[in-house]
Amino acid sequence: MELKVTPRQQAFLQAKADEVLFGGAAGGGKSYGQLIDALLYALQYAGSRQLILRRTFPDLERTLVREHLKIYPQGRYRYTASLHRGTFSNGSTIEFGYCDAESDVYRYQGAEYDTIRFDELTHFTESQYLYLLSRLRGANSFPKQIKSSTNPGGVGHQWVKARFIDPAPPETEFKAGRRTRIFLPSRVQDNHFLMESDPEYLARLNELPENQKRALLYGEWDLFEGQFFPEFRRETHVCEPFVLPKHWRRYYTMDYGLDMFAAYLIAVDEAGNGYVYRECYESGLIISQAIEKAKQMMGSEEIYARLAPPDLWNRRQETGKSVADYWAQAGLGLTKTANDREAGWLAVKEWLAVRKNEFGEKAPRLKIFSGCVNLIRTLPGLQHDAHKPNDVANEPHELTHAPDALRGFCIYWTSKAEQPIRKKAHWSEDQYEDYESASPEERLRLVEKWGDPF
Repeated sequence: MELKVTPRQQAFLQAKADEVLFGGAAGGGKSYGQLIDALLYALQYAGSRQLILRRTFPDLERTLVREHLKIYPQGRYRYTASLHRGTFSNGSTIEFGYCDAESDVYRYQGAEYDTIRFDELTHFTESQYLYLLSRLRGANSFPKQIKSSTNPGGVGHQWVKARFIDPAPPETEFKAGRRTRIFLPSRVQDNHFLMESDPEYLARLNELPENQKRALLYGEWDLFEGQFFPEFRRETHVCEPFVLPKHWRRYYTMDYGLDMFAAYLIAVDEAGNGYVYRECYESGLIISQAIEKAKQMMGSEEIYARLAPPDLWNRRQETGKSVADYWAQAGLGLTKTANDREAGWLAVKEWLAVRKNEFGEKAPRLKIFSGCVNLIRTLPGLQHDAHKPNDVANEPHELTHAPDALRGFCIYWTSKAEQPIRKKAHWSEDQYEDYESASPEERLRLVEKWGDPF
């Protein structure tokens, strides 16, 4: 039996990490690599048990099941369609499964597998992955691995990126707890078999809209199909912290629930630009605890408005009070923001849009301090709702809390900071040189520090 694989597929076959992720771009030969790897494992380890998964049964049938029957040796392998299971002459088995609903993972309760393979891992939720990870066990000495393949995008995009892409450079095995992981990128250009059989495939990918092309052709993980805020760029919207001028207007905005309390302080400068500079992101807080966190967060700063979503004014049946009432009793009166989700998300897009600023430079109205890690993490992970294209999907729900808090600020009618009256100052030549070489934000601080010579 002669099997042909690409160098990238060969790297996947040889990967020894406990958890392996293979992929990135479309057409990189990921599914074929999975099937060949499963075949070689079954032949090498007699009596082994493997599970290969897709999110839905139709996806499973038209891809993995159909393709593996073309390449697996008929004399040594038999597939039973009713059981979705293939059996080798040496006793090894490969089970083909799916997890359409979140609870479908429990059909594998009590099962044991030597290797579990996820095809299109980003279509699965993190909880599904972690539960099935517990099914990787057995008393034999066979190597135990989770080997996955995927493109960017899908409901699991953000957690897959956090688990495999962000912690280490590609092709670098790293340790996470007691387990090792590795990400092996693959592009369509690496699959010379596809390039030879379908030379127009690359041209079709090049015709896609820019964001889809960057995700599917180049395998970029900061952009993916269905992303709600493709305009967000870390290099554009994230900045290092700096000392904020005291006269800039401060706004406090939050999204509150027992599952997550997400709150932000945002300063607005004289040009109407916003800087998200402080974050609170914590789950399990009752109302009084959230209020204490807010007091610590705001400290002695003068807050122009404390913004909150309308549902915090709903009366609680057991007390007759709303969450907003508790905040008011603590001396922290809240301002109700608009509850129009679609208009709110459009407002966020306006704040993120890059346009010429007051200095003639291209920049967004909103920047985020690098310490606000959860807003930076979740904002680019939001996807379009499949039924409401102008709204964001509510799943994974964990991604929505920080952006919801930001949405309340963006849809609110914020006011520019007023330039304080400054005394005229006489600068030295050195001070003028420092001013000329400074960034726009640094120039404002220098004028505030030394006085206004202009």
